[in-house]
Amino acid sequence: MELVPQSIPDVKLLVPKVHRDARGFFLERWRADASAVAGLPSRWAQDNHSRSGRGTLRGLHYQLAAHAQGKLVGVTRGRVLDVAVDLRRGSPTFGQHVKAVLDDENLHQLWVPPGFAHGFLVLSDVADVLYKVDQPYAPAAERGVRWDDPTLAIDWGLDAAPGLEPTLSPKDAALPRLEAAEFDFGYA
Repeated sequence: MELVPQSIPDVKLLVPKVHRDARGFFLERWRADASAVAGLPSRWAQDNHSRSGRGTLRGLHYQLAAHAQGKLVGVTRGRVLDVAVDLRRGSPTFGQHVKAVLDDENLHQLWVPPGFAHGFLVLSDVADVLYKVDQPYAPAAERGVRWDDPTLAIDWGLDAAPGLEPTLSPKDAALPRLEAAEFDFGYA
């Protein structure tokens, strides 16, 4: 597993060693000892799997600090633009983001640490996103930030994808901008 540095050092792109032949491919998606060496959790609370159609935009989601989740995100089918936004007060990269294309060809994974909002846009007809989280889902602690907040300046690539219109859940469409969002993450 190779770790590719990102513009925010705590976010990590994991590039697996993929063994391909005429039958298909094989890779180790996660391994406890390699995870520990990379500074990632070696135990997980839950696995989540979502299936979404083209243009679905999920996010930007997080849970408050007492229930903050680290997420290891990958795609088993399709292609998504995955985004992590730093919400740690006092961080030199507060409000900045990292984005990566994750798909079933590159098989990359993105580590989104606690203290970051996370979201993705589906670029293929269908995408299956599989992600491990290190804390269980806590509905009362769930929060979010608008995907199109101008202060975040996230380029979702919509101008380069004619006909791609984001489809959001009613809950995601009602998320506040960063200036009005509730979050309580510190930076050490």
